[in-house]
Amino acid sequence: MGILIAHPENKEKLAALKAFMKALKIRFEEGESPYDPEFVEKIKRSKEDFKAGKFKAIKTDDLWK
Repeated sequence: MGILIAHPENKEKLAALKAFMKALKIRFEEGESPYDPEFVEKIKRSKEDFKAGKFKAIKTDDLWK
């Protein structure tokens, strides 16, 4: 059949998703993220800063100056 990859946003949603899949007798695998949680948090903060306009744009011509 097919493969689904879910990204629950919190522990409660993860628990509910697991319970649902167990109730329907759907096989699933669990695994930890290969990324350091501190690194992931930095990336999330960076994306939020970008959305808020907290960034500095550098023109390609000025990159090597």
